[in-house]
Amino acid sequence: MSAKSIQLPVLPPEIETLTLKDGARLDADVYRPAAPGSYPVLLQRQAYSRRIACSICYAHPAWYAAHGYIVVVQDVRGRGTSEGTFRPGETEIEDGAETVEWAARLDGANGDVGMYGFSYQAYNQLLAAAGDCPSLKALAPAMGPWNPAHWAYENGALQMKHMIGWGIQITAEAARRAGDDEAFSVLQAAGSNLPFNGPVAAMPQLLQKYRHYSHVMDWLETPVDSPYWHRISPVTHVDAIRARHLPMLFVGGWFDPFLPATVESFQALATSSEDIRLIVGPWIHFPWTRKVGSVDFGPEAQRNVDIDHIRFFDRVLKGSPREAEHRRIELFDMGLKTWRQYQDLPNTTQALLLGGTGRTSMDPQDGSLGLRQASDDHVEHIVHDPWRPAPTTGGYYGVPTGPVDRRMTDERGDVLTFTTQALETSIEIVGEPAVELDLSCDRPSFDLSCILSVVTSDDKVFQISSGYAHYRKARAGRYQLKLATTCATLKKGERLRLSIAGADYPAYPVNPGTGEDPVMTPKTHAVVTTIAVHHGPSRASLLRLPVGSASDIGSDRYRAGS
Repeated sequence: MSAKSIQLPVLPPEIETLTLKDGARLDADVYRPAAPGSYPVLLQRQAYSRRIACSICYAHPAWYAAHGYIVVVQDVRGRGTSEGTFRPGETEIEDGAETVEWAARLDGANGDVGMYGFSYQAYNQLLAAAGDCPSLKALAPAMGPWNPAHWAYENGALQMKHMIGWGIQITAEAARRAGDDEAFSVLQAAGSNLPFNGPVAAMPQLLQKYRHYSHVMDWLETPVDSPYWHRISPVTHVDAIRARHLPMLFVGGWFDPFLPATVESFQALATSSEDIRLIVGPWIHFPWTRKVGSVDFGPEAQRNVDIDHIRFFDRVLKGSPREAEHRRIELFDMGLKTWRQYQDLPNTTQALLLGGTGRTSMDPQDGSLGLRQASDDHVEHIVHDPWRPAPTTGGYYGVPTGPVDRRMTDERGDVLTFTTQALETSIEIVGEPAVELDLSCDRPSFDLSCILSVVTSDDKVFQISSGYAHYRKARAGRYQLKLATTCATLKKGERLRLSIAGADYPAYPVNPGTGEDPVMTPKTHAVVTTIAVHHGPSRASLLRLPVGSASDIGSDRYRAGS
């Protein structure tokens, strides 16, 4: 049966339970085709209620069942109506493996199981694959964690808005399960107005008060270098996962906070099977639509990812032939607003040098980005004031998320901007950009935010990649920072811009500048911090831009200021 076949009638869902070896009961909804037969199983293990079933970005489980599958949507331990306590990742290998084998033996199942789902439901797929579950034959993880230390932290910086927002949601659900109406009501209200206004922004007093309901405070108190993260990480079990040789379909979004994890997990597992694919659209975490932020990416962005899943599972679980030959990577080009295929991510880069006369924080026209080095050394200064830190604008965590015009942010006095001249011909940017900066700082510690954007012909500025890092011990010298993978063709007349700041608040906590941990330090400790960005013949700072094989950045296209 192919993805184009007539859909089967589906029976109403039945609640079926699994009692784990340790005695905990896990509840699941099971959707079966009404037609007699033996069917593969599609399993989704839910942390947000099995009745939701990822329907904010996937078709309903009944739709999948109508394509000839038994679909099982299970509440994970401590969520929904399942028993136990929810501790992310701590029991998912064992729980997932037991669930796979149980699902393979359900009435009407043929013994083969594929897993699907996004976010936490992607993470627990990868952990289940490390367990003892020979019936597991395929995975389809979308927009989920790979290394939980990087889920909580990006280059040493707590992903504060993500962790606090998610933490309040998890804690509120635990309060609801406990019948604590007051706690649930207060937490629900905080979910739409995150409480960063306490003495320590990253340690909301509300979460401290209700810490007994969830893991969240434990995570916030666990440093990025703790061995705890390894114990709950699929990365720790990468060899075991590779040894399964499972077909996998990865789905990511250019403005999803799990984009780096999605690309990293794909790359780590890409050689373990001949049928491993990656699709990255211009999407936020959810929904997966054509209108993202303030940009309409056109009809091709409204991709039917459900059909992608059915074709994948039909091929690997039912033996259906491929409908068309595809390279294993499909990326949405944000400039051309169309899909592009690659067998591997291009590894060609072009170095673009930062230039300016010392006024790039005052005049967006002063900072330049180009192939030619200026004749003299100069220095640009970021004066980071903790009273008014550079704000989060679009991207993963802005309001709205996605690409928005960031001109007002770029025109702040605490943001440096380096911009190319208008392109004379188009250029394809695809891959992972990186910056190499010669820096010094007048305080013991600092943070660095780097945003790569396209400047349109009408001077709007839209982000296409970003990176952030926390440096606890400042030293004068060279700093390297990788930005997120991207794909965007810049058209004739457009320009490329690199924006650099000392904060991105409230996406990340403000670095106090004292060498103290930003996660634990009261706001009153924070001091004004000056970061110097050096550039010129003796102390070059640059952007390494990944370009497609057909792109050639000629010397006349980009010029650095003199």
